[in-house]
Amino acid sequence: MLTITDNDLREDVVHELEWEPSVDAAHIGVAVKDGIATLTGTVNSYAEKFAAESAAKRVYGVRAVVNEIEVKLPGSSARTDEDIARDCVNALATNVSVPADNIKVTVSNGWVTLEGEVDWQYQKDAAESAVRYIRGVRGVTNLVMIKPRVSPEELKSKIEEALKRTAELDARRITVEVDGGKVILRGSVQSWAERDAAEREAWSAPGVHTVENYITVEP
Repeated sequence: MLTITDNDLREDVVHELEWEPSVDAAHIGVAVKDGIATLTGTVNSYAEKFAAESAAKRVYGVRAVVNEIEVKLPGSSARTDEDIARDCVNALATNVSVPADNIKVTVSNGWVTLEGEVDWQYQKDAAESAVRYIRGVRGVTNLVMIKPRVSPEELKSKIEEALKRTAELDARRITVEVDGGKVILRGSVQSWAERDAAEREAWSAPGVHTVENYITVEP
């Protein structure tokens, strides 16, 4: 079996960052130890920080990503919290996937916090995506909750069926536990992308408000 060393992983992460057009890889440092990639450096926006993390997670063999990149806004991007909050409210109101009336926005020193309650995980994700690219945002904390909708037994069954339908996953290697609206995933997969795919399927079920992903990556 081919062994992937930390040095190999580091080179792959660096190349993936260079390949990602929305990231200026020249300002990002990469260190890898025991399959865990740590990103450092500075970027001009939270969107770029998020894109760098997503790129690192795509690399085969990466078990986890620690994102220590700092967002340093250029002078032209510095804005007041009031300006950012106004743009966040408008972005949520114009996004058809977001029930904007159910979401409250708080901004402190450029950091956006979202709170409220929605019916589906995709609505929570859409709310975060809507504010992520607003000029001046330094970070986003998404505290939006999902309303419970189905019994734990039905929820467990729906997630297991969804995992079996996903071609990129070997569902036999994953177990699902449900406690109310909390889903716990255990088992092993061969890449971070597969791990993300399993978590994505769990989040897609109605009524899920928390997913604890203990699936390990074993290339």
